[in-house]
Amino acid sequence: MPNMTQLRYLRYATLTLALTLCGLFAPVTSTFAAKVAPSTSARREPAQSAPEDLSDLNANSNAPRVDGNIDELQKLTQAGGLAELRATRNGSYGARLYFLATEMLYYVALSQDARWWRVVKTQDAARAESIYAQFSRKSFELADGEIRRVQLQAQKELLDRVIAKSADRANRLSADLELAQQQDSQVSQRQQQLQAESAVLQTDKLEAERKLRTLQLQVEQLQRQTEAGLAPGNLPSSR
Repeated sequence: MPNMTQLRYLRYATLTLALTLCGLFAPVTSTFAAKVAPSTSARREPAQSAPEDLSDLNANSNAPRVDGNIDELQKLTQAGGLAELRATRNGSYGARLYFLATEMLYYVALSQDARWWRVVKTQDAARAESIYAQFSRKSFELADGEIRRVQLQAQKELLDRVIAKSADRANRLSADLELAQQQDSQVSQRQQQLQAESAVLQTDKLEAERKLRTLQLQVEQLQRQTEAGLAPGNLPSSR
């Protein structure tokens, strides 16, 4: 068994190790607490709104609108204090770049059906040009389906007109064909009637010719008989 000296040595070594470990972890704990504390206090402070950045143009029409900039732009355009620098229109969508000289401000707007949809206000000319270029491309992309619909509608209306004309022509041809068939039927009936009448007339003609020949023979016979009674031996003497 360990003696008293060894036990005291073990206790001393254990205490020394514990104090050493505490000394090592204390700075780390303090540093961690220092890092966490500002974060905790930051959560307690009200969140500050980030600067408006509408460069992400993948948003749809349901995206939040910047009513403040839109209202401001509408008032400025109504007051006539803006200079229009650029404008793009694709279908019902459009992009415009305005400049307010008194404040050195640029307004970039994306519209649909003459209504402002998204508006960006900036004093950076390069950023204004960049956003205007993006809005222009966006209006082109958005109008693609609209333009395609207009084209398909026009093609459908053209086909409808062609179909209507073709149907009218078919009806006319059908009416002509019906009349022709009726006329053919009438002609056929007329031909049959003529053939029947011709057959009757042919029979009557043959009968008439037979009667004529009979009469001619009878006339010739009577003529011969008449002339036979006037023979020279039967004539009276002239003395």
